[in-house]
Amino acid sequence: MAGSTFGEIFRISTWGESHGKGLGVVVDGCPAGIELCEEDIQKFLDRRKPGQSQFATQRSEDDAVEIMSGIFEGKTTGTPISMIVYNKTQRSSDYSEISNYYRPGHADYTFDKKYGFRDYRGGGRSSGRETIGRVAAGAIAIKILESLNITVTAYAKSIGNIEIDYENFSMVDARSNPFSMPDKEAAEKVAEYAKQKMSDKDSIGGIIECVVKNMIPGIGEPVFEKLDANLAKAIMSIGAVKGFEIGDGFEAAKVTGLINNDHFRCDTDGNVSKESNHAGGVLGGISDGTDIIFRAAVKPTPSIAAIQSTIDRQGDNIEVSIKGRHDPIIVPRAVVVVEAMAAISLVDMIFIGMTSKIDDIVDFFNRKE
Repeated sequence: MAGSTFGEIFRISTWGESHGKGLGVVVDGCPAGIELCEEDIQKFLDRRKPGQSQFATQRSEDDAVEIMSGIFEGKTTGTPISMIVYNKTQRSSDYSEISNYYRPGHADYTFDKKYGFRDYRGGGRSSGRETIGRVAAGAIAIKILESLNITVTAYAKSIGNIEIDYENFSMVDARSNPFSMPDKEAAEKVAEYAKQKMSDKDSIGGIIECVVKNMIPGIGEPVFEKLDANLAKAIMSIGAVKGFEIGDGFEAAKVTGLINNDHFRCDTDGNVSKESNHAGGVLGGISDGTDIIFRAAVKPTPSIAAIQSTIDRQGDNIEVSIKGRHDPIIVPRAVVVVEAMAAISLVDMIFIGMTSKIDDIVDFFNRKE
């Protein structure tokens, strides 16, 4: 299977299946000398692990990470960092009956058409548990960005048709409620809505917003390797994501250039700023130094207990009700995955950008130890 590797210089390769022995990632291109331990990784994995509320899958996994290589005396060595999380409570019998039919909204049918067979136990590689490797690698990328004073923060902007009010914005609330919403009142409304959909044996989706602060200007390439294009690829590679927009996104199509253009200003100290940020921090595929703001549309969980129509592998029309332990809402656990993929993409583009100017290369190799 191709397509399990992402990045050019800061490069990650995820591996493993939902119901296999474990899942993990190999991170290549990480600089030496970064202080790193399993706790640095675990705090991010804890944000995506299952069973944390009644609104998440009740599969009980501690998702404890083990670093297998690339660390010596508490610091990265510059060699590949391999990490593993073992599966402990997989119940493959929950999926035995789906081996002969295609679940609506899943990759069952497309996997069969591509490979001629599939791992029907929880979806195999197409399972949301594949994101464990992404989050583990993202934790390292976030540490690298922190050394540059760059922060990546994501949260649920909306779930279903319930949207946050920015007047009530609080990241403390986002990290303390089960929906990752930075608006306590909106989260309370979502709780009631989610309970109703769960009683209907249905599911809901939402929109995740991500803000990157203190971004370095000049990162990204002007043609195919645009920063926003690579961010879009990173975020759209997350299984449940069906849409991506940056800055004003699709709203920009409704206004004129005079409204959409961000006017530049320069203060007496020579600091450049913009009066607005409709572009979302990226112009011509290159970061402009202002906040990068993008959003990801997350579809409703396709595994629902309501009766649905589908076909079996023989081509017969049938009706099914999906059994097993599934998230009625994917959004809250996907927030940290969005942060991770954004951070991985940014670090990779920053590393690539280090060779953009000959002066930077000369300064680096002529530096005095």
